[in-house]
Amino acid sequence: MLQLAGAGKRFGPKLLFEDANWLITSNERTALVGANGTGKSTLLKALAGLDTLDYGSLQRTRGMSIGYLPQDGLSLSGRTVFEECLSVFDELRSIEQELEGLAASLAELDPDTSAYAAVAERYSNLGARFHAHDGYALDAQVGSVLGGLGFGKEDWSKDTKEFSGGWQMRIALAKLLLQKPNLLLLDEPTNHLDLETRNWLEEYLRSYPNGFILISHDRYFLDVTVNKIIEIWNKGLHVYSGNYEKYLQQKQERRIQLEAAYKNQRERIEHLEAFISRFRYQATKAKQVQSRIKELEKIERIEIPQEEQAIHFTFPQPPPSGRTVVEVTGLSKSYGEKRVLNDVSFTIDRGDRIALVGANGAGKSTLIRMLSGQEAATSGVLRLGHNVLPDYFAQDQYKVLDASSRMLDDIGRIAPRVPETDLRSLLGCFLFSGDDVFKPLGVLSGGERNRYALARILVSPANFLLLDEPTNHLDLRAKDVLLEAVKKFTGTVIFVSHDRYFIDRLATRVLEVESGHVHVYPGNYEDYLWRKEGREVAPLAAIPTSIVVVEEVASVLPVPAEKEKVRRLNPIRLRQMQERLAFVEEEIPRVEASIAATEESLGIFVSAEETERSTQLLASLREQQNALTAEWEELMLQLEEQQVNS
Repeated sequence: MLQLAGAGKRFGPKLLFEDANWLITSNERTALVGANGTGKSTLLKALAGLDTLDYGSLQRTRGMSIGYLPQDGLSLSGRTVFEECLSVFDELRSIEQELEGLAASLAELDPDTSAYAAVAERYSNLGARFHAHDGYALDAQVGSVLGGLGFGKEDWSKDTKEFSGGWQMRIALAKLLLQKPNLLLLDEPTNHLDLETRNWLEEYLRSYPNGFILISHDRYFLDVTVNKIIEIWNKGLHVYSGNYEKYLQQKQERRIQLEAAYKNQRERIEHLEAFISRFRYQATKAKQVQSRIKELEKIERIEIPQEEQAIHFTFPQPPPSGRTVVEVTGLSKSYGEKRVLNDVSFTIDRGDRIALVGANGAGKSTLIRMLSGQEAATSGVLRLGHNVLPDYFAQDQYKVLDASSRMLDDIGRIAPRVPETDLRSLLGCFLFSGDDVFKPLGVLSGGERNRYALARILVSPANFLLLDEPTNHLDLRAKDVLLEAVKKFTGTVIFVSHDRYFIDRLATRVLEVESGHVHVYPGNYEDYLWRKEGREVAPLAAIPTSIVVVEEVASVLPVPAEKEKVRRLNPIRLRQMQERLAFVEEEIPRVEASIAATEESLGIFVSAEETERSTQLLASLREQQNALTAEWEELMLQLEEQQVNS
């Protein structure tokens, strides 16, 4: 459909990429990745026809349609949400109006006339076209997409100008999905989506009939939606098959191969240079020297570009708190007549890493502000435990920063014992490098100040962190730094995030805020989804309190029917199962060999004690063999089910 040939692009004096070749097919499912500033968004704009290339060519199949979603900046007004989305079907709606007119003409014309035949033919052709594009279900299509992207029916009749920037981007995304262009180009489509809508978009793209290319910093989203990765690295385009997880593995393998080739080439070059240097002035070796000089000149030197230095930051470990960090009893919160939380009770213990989840507007941010002391409860009791020191990161944390203070000076006051080089490395990970660290905070954009505010919290000594959407405005590298730092943190963390990978790797418990109540689930987001599916069919009327502890009701949950759809595992759990299967497959032959050797030793009598020892060993080995075989069968069954349902 689309082909790049020898493509190159500059940004001022900086070369972003060159000699880029890429054949984009009709079933493209690709992610563009690369470090910040390498030109991912620029390349996406060029593919959309919104930017030009400085070198090479871009050829497009005639008649193909392309839909492009930028990161932000779109603003719609003048129509209701539903009308705005329905506008993508203007051509079909015109056909519908013409069909109505043609039907009226057919009712008036004489069936035996040529005019009637012409109108009937036109009606038939238009009707077939209208039916092929599912024209009779336009309203249903719009409603389905709006519902999936989190718009309630009460929002459909509102003017688009009433919605904030994030919701404006959702409207723009809805229009693109309804258009179903031949190629979707999505730049950070999950930036403005909560978990529920992100999950919906994931499923939508998995069944999307055409091709798409996307940029995203959501690792799990990439793992489950794409089957190819294009990395902009070292000013070139590098292709990797598979999802993001496989890309990381392949990239490491390529790096090892490149380093090996570089080492071999260096050894050859040094050998040639040593020969030339030794025999340059000997007439008897002149022919051999010239041959080696020519060989040396022909060698295309392998270069290993410097990788971004990995940043490993560890929180200054805080003083320990008491075992109970927070105890909530009968907590309620209302804004006028609107009740957000109703009679909520739960306990947070030291060391918990709790993810707060729920639909937009459910009350997640309200609850986390109440836990941090930013808001008072309407009723109920919220007690902090012994020696609990809370620190709160808000979505608009930048508003509390001193606008006149320089970045490095400000963070240095908070962490006077941390060396400046470490602070600059940390700031660099959050995309502040060079002279950026000397800028006054007031000149930064909202997103930049939020990124800085999060880096600032990493050097805070608090033992109870409350983080409201800390992964917003972060790239994959910064998310990894934050994730590893929080995992090593010895205090307690409660956080709101729309990043599935971040929650899966970090959470030890999930608190779901739903309809004014809080439901507690053990484990990460994957465990939460699985248990929630069971809870939804379990009778909860008999549970008296507003908090549902899933551990207590799990035993009474109905067993899923055999024909029920198999749960699709997340890539992390799937990889763990695959690694365990490989281990079991290697272990079974070793155990079988030990059994054979033990049986052979029993055939040779040495002593009664030795016979008894060998008999006991043989029984133990056979038990181990049975357990491994059963585990192998179970793992194989689960992995085969995943393949069938993928």
